[in-house]
Amino acid sequence: MKIQRSLTDDAVLEEIGKRLARQRVSAGLTQSQAATEAGLSMQTISRIENGAGAQLSSFIRLLRTLDLLDALDVLVPKERASPIELLRLKGKQRKRASSPRSEVREKPDWSWGEDA
Repeated sequence: MKIQRSLTDDAVLEEIGKRLARQRVSAGLTQSQAATEAGLSMQTISRIENGAGAQLSSFIRLLRTLDLLDALDVLVPKERASPIELLRLKGKQRKRASSPRSEVREKPDWSWGEDA
């Protein structure tokens, strides 16, 4: 199954779990062995593979054990600023996102206590 936007969160978790289980089996590891190498409980490995929720740190430990941690670079790529943006920022890094100027609310048409 292809992971896409239209899938529910549960369906995405289930698909990721299936893929991790296949990777574990391909690596020749049992759930018990993967749990020991990752420093996790076998129940946590089972929960991840069954599509149940898990802490992000547990997910990272499992990825490291399965030698898949480098795949996170594809999932969350490093930000690449355009040359113009780099010049505008002058070496500083953006820390906040803001609304485009065109979306800024206009001032109301009333004023304080100046009834005519």
